[in-house]
Amino acid sequence: MSTVVDDKKFTFPDLDNIYLAAERLRGVAVHTPLQENINLSDRYGATIFLKREDLQVVRSYKIRGAYNKMASMTKESLVNGVVCASAGNHAQGLAYACRKMAVHGTIFMPTTTPNQKVKQVKLFGKEFVKVVLVGDTYDDAYHAAMEFVDTHDSVFVHPFDDVQVMEGQGTVGLEIFKDSNFKIDYLIMAIGGGGLASGVSAVFKQLSPKTKLIGVEPAGSPSMKVAIDEGHVVTLDHIDKFVDGAAVKRVGDTTFEVCRKNLDRVLLVPEGKVCTTILQLYNEEAIVAEPAGALSIAALDFLKDEIKGKNVVCLVGGGNNDITRTEEIKERSLLYEGLKHYFIIRFPQRAGAFRDFLNVLGPDDDISRFEYAKKTNRETGPAVVGIELKHREDFGPLIQRMQAQNIVFEYLNDQPDLFQFLV
Repeated sequence: MSTVVDDKKFTFPDLDNIYLAAERLRGVAVHTPLQENINLSDRYGATIFLKREDLQVVRSYKIRGAYNKMASMTKESLVNGVVCASAGNHAQGLAYACRKMAVHGTIFMPTTTPNQKVKQVKLFGKEFVKVVLVGDTYDDAYHAAMEFVDTHDSVFVHPFDDVQVMEGQGTVGLEIFKDSNFKIDYLIMAIGGGGLASGVSAVFKQLSPKTKLIGVEPAGSPSMKVAIDEGHVVTLDHIDKFVDGAAVKRVGDTTFEVCRKNLDRVLLVPEGKVCTTILQLYNEEAIVAEPAGALSIAALDFLKDEIKGKNVVCLVGGGNNDITRTEEIKERSLLYEGLKHYFIIRFPQRAGAFRDFLNVLGPDDDISRFEYAKKTNRETGPAVVGIELKHREDFGPLIQRMQAQNIVFEYLNDQPDLFQFLV
């Protein structure tokens, strides 16, 4: 389906082609379950269903778009192989597609990519995939990939801004619609570059036009929200890369046009809230969700008043979470929940000064970090102190007690220039 916008012609995802993509993916991608979640339903007074793409064969939906793109092409066009640039799920999806189709692929990844992710790409692609580590950022890997395409006449498989990739991702929407024997009031999904939201929204705009379609971005990477607000695609100068599966500086030209036409709203969710959700899913549901995979569920808190009594589907996009990030996830969650606070405290350089400080702590307050070096010939010595609370409301009384005891301190949580060295 082609649409002209501002004298530019865009090819949008087509429902018939999404049905065709589903046929191509039969026996390749798993038809993942749509599961009612009792705990979330009770918490929000709604009926919450999870579409479990974290249970996909490569633990994310990305196999759908990559395979559909490659399967749509002639054998002749694939002779020189395919290429992509990715440090995450797209690389794994493409690798698996290469192996299934016996097509050689070259995958460019930044040198900073965790070794675990590199191993996963090689595992899924076997002898059909070559991984090239280059540069420090995704942009470096992307430019190297495009140079390779030019010199080797290979096909570049874009992670999101390609209509056949979008149509492959749209098969997630077909499965949700097929498996729901109920009216879906809200469908919530993460947005990175916009490929998933474009494909799924194309399905629901035709098959279930009354369903409210909500896209969710991390607050530190609001590329689609800013683009829709400003009416054109923008390139953000800086982004928070923590939610790596949804952190892009620029969305696709086509995905932007599709999303601004089809989505009812784009919500921004703080990264700390995403971390809290990851921990809750693990502890309460035994679900291992990556940050981008938890975005849709994290958004429920920001919709809680309007979804009461409604049927809500949250799309869990992936489960490729690196265990080495667990401590960072815990830290970000505690900070967001107001349970961890950092200070520079200037202790008088005398015996008993630290004991005086301990007396201001509440019975449930815990010192989680303490860095101090005694300064000679100084009246005071600074210490970096981290305090973990049991309840958010304990923070105010703690500050009052510190002020009453004339403890000289500087609060660091709201000073990003200093805070970045601690977290």
